[in-house]
Amino acid sequence: MFAISLGDGAELRPLEPWQAEEFLAHIDRARDLVDQHIGFARAAADLVSAEALLTSYAEKRAADSGRLYGIWLDSTLVGGVLFRVFDAKGGNCEVGCWLEPAGTGRGLVTRAARVLIDWAVEKRGIHRVEWHVSSANEPSINVARRLGMTREGVLRESYLFDGVRQSTEIWSVLAPEWREQKSAAAL
Repeated sequence: MFAISLGDGAELRPLEPWQAEEFLAHIDRARDLVDQHIGFARAAADLVSAEALLTSYAEKRAADSGRLYGIWLDSTLVGGVLFRVFDAKGGNCEVGCWLEPAGTGRGLVTRAARVLIDWAVEKRGIHRVEWHVSSANEPSINVARRLGMTREGVLRESYLFDGVRQSTEIWSVLAPEWREQKSAAAL
């Protein structure tokens, strides 16, 4: 299995069905934070559903339509990033993230998302990378900003979550913009 160093004792690795127990323990620690804005943690309510969620992403990976990666900090799973949608033929993808409290404030999601975006653009030829985020999720919006994404707009009250209408912000970066950012950072 591969691991990519994110620095400061953190690694990015594939998250697979055989890791369902570890994933569920992590999600239990993350549940309150993650469930503020999305239902991702609710999809892993017990060991069976945790394994089903990981299996669904293994199937997406096999179909080249999505991928799921964990972020380990000092050998403990503390969060992750994913290609929620991956359309190589169309040249578009959507990157997402989640994190438990022990991983916050360290830049882990930003560093991990950079790895995913760079791979998508440079290795897979993706032209457009999107980031969808609740307008109430300021930490995730800040990640989009740090990634150099452009806020394209807001889908006002576009989904119902916990009985409340939520708005979704759409952020994106295009391949030429991504490459330009990388070139500027290298100077």
